[in-house]
Amino acid sequence: MTGTDNTISKLITIMSRLRDPDGGCPWDIEQNFSTIAPYTIEEAYEVAEAIEAGDMPHLKDELGDLLFQVIFHARMAQEKGYFDFNDVVDSICDKMIRRHPHVFAGAEYRNAEEQTKAWEAQKALERKKRNHNSSVLDGVTSGLPALSRAIKLQNRAARVGFDWPDTSQVLDKLNEEMAELSQELVLARKGADNHDKISEEFGDMMFVYANLARHLNIDPESALRSANNKFEKRFKQVELLASDQDKSLEDMNLEELDGLWDQVKKQEKIDSKKKSKI
Repeated sequence: MTGTDNTISKLITIMSRLRDPDGGCPWDIEQNFSTIAPYTIEEAYEVAEAIEAGDMPHLKDELGDLLFQVIFHARMAQEKGYFDFNDVVDSICDKMIRRHPHVFAGAEYRNAEEQTKAWEAQKALERKKRNHNSSVLDGVTSGLPALSRAIKLQNRAARVGFDWPDTSQVLDKLNEEMAELSQELVLARKGADNHDKISEEFGDMMFVYANLARHLNIDPESALRSANNKFEKRFKQVELLASDQDKSLEDMNLEELDGLWDQVKKQEKIDSKKKSKI
């Protein structure tokens, strides 16, 4: 076996020991697909975070954690007689060869866009083979973050022509949804019991925001993560400024807090100008 085979075998053996009812780890033994799934999702996010931070040592560790999740699920499946890790590897190898005929079967595409269309056509064919009554939207997992799933659903619909041709129409729809939300908020202030309707209209608005991101070629999850990070950084600076003044945020009014917030933003602009001159 190659070095890689030996390494994978070692990890599989470790997982087998952990799940062994005779001397294994009690926590690992108690787990099932449902209880492990949240950890799998968490590890995928931590991989993305390491990539975003450009932290390669951290990325190495997080990829290992994610691989361990695959091994964990494969082991549980093996115990129930569904499949084992080798079956998982064989399945993905077959899929990659099947979906890359331009690499493995002599097919030719003029550009990446044409290749992507062929990829999606192959996936659609596979879905059709599994279910003759399949929908264009089949296979967009409900386990995705809501914004990411919205983008995928919209992309699928767009492939059959169900899409606005330009951004201006998306903005018009966004304004329409915001107006509908505003109407519900007015009714709520007048005493209406319409929280469910407000939630529905807010969801519609967010769905159109996702569509706008798609038209602008922006990943909404990435954009929101950046906004979260920016807010976190600024808020911590506000806390430091308040501490320098021997004040507690809880004891300051909104006007004072806004003043510190503006001070942080002003300093950011100064620092940015200094960097641009270097």
